[in-house]
Amino acid sequence: MNKASRAALVLLAFLLQFTPAYSQEEVMRVGYRIVNTYPHDINAFTQGLFFHDGYLYEGTGKRGLSSLSKINLVDGEVLQSKSLPSRYFGEGIEIVNDRIFQLTWQSNMVFVYDKISFEQLATHYNATEGWGLAYDGESLILSDGSAELQFIDPENFSRKRAITVTINGNPVAQLNELEYIDGEIWANVWQTDFIVRIDPQTGKVTSVIDLTGLSSNTRLGSNEAVLNGIAWDANEQRLFVTGKHWANLFEIELVE
Repeated sequence: MNKASRAALVLLAFLLQFTPAYSQEEVMRVGYRIVNTYPHDINAFTQGLFFHDGYLYEGTGKRGLSSLSKINLVDGEVLQSKSLPSRYFGEGIEIVNDRIFQLTWQSNMVFVYDKISFEQLATHYNATEGWGLAYDGESLILSDGSAELQFIDPENFSRKRAITVTINGNPVAQLNELEYIDGEIWANVWQTDFIVRIDPQTGKVTSVIDLTGLSSNTRLGSNEAVLNGIAWDANEQRLFVTGKHWANLFEIELVE
């Protein structure tokens, strides 16, 4: 069986677990093409990723190793970095105006930093686990490993509303790193090679991006080296993806 056939079977198995016998919804499958390959720190346990003003920003996890970094895309040089206290397990990050938000996994703590200096400005309480974080221009969007996405007021971190992410009416859990792209929420499904694109009003998955095989184009640094990390360059319309303990970050184009 060739790689394309195996990828199709993996995707089919993923979709069938959410598909009732008489489903009337169609979820589009989308593939990819690698456009550019960039270096990425193989030791980075990537939890959050975004692209802003020509630079990558990355939040990493693991207690004692969690950090926030500003990175030069082309050569992977870390230009600025801030470590979290060793008791915290860092998670998703997002920028709102002149502030950077960083979640923690199970400590209910959200750190807020100055975008330029990385100086800590504030903290917030998060009642759930923290996994991924995105921003739609009004609300932060938070994933906690379940099928629910919460919409959060960035001023006081209070919950405004929530949606349940579904395929054919069935919840899709393990939603991890998030990105808001052209009116859609994109989410890594943890421990899979799939990114789901989500309608932010209904929670319905509109398409599944199948990145099967992408990890074979890079070195993997551990048995936890799974796909995780989505960044969007809105100015140049570039899409970047990487994974935990991957030696490379990829610019990709989507293909049907």
